[in-house]
Amino acid sequence: MTLMELIIILVVVGALLWAINNYIPMQANIKKILNVVVVVVVLLFVLNAFGILGSSFRVGRW
Repeated sequence: MTLMELIIILVVVGALLWAINNYIPMQANIKKILNVVVVVVVLLFVLNAFGILGSSFRVGRW
């Protein structure tokens, strides 16, 4: 994965999270949980993309 692909993925995920937070009505607690889950998943994705987690960390069958 190139650095440009990683940046594009981060921008798309950020834009989707922003749109969900602004345009979909939810309780504040649910928004906080959603934000934390998305941040953790993106952090794990970025660490895995840079090889910091190693190849032993897998989510799903990919």
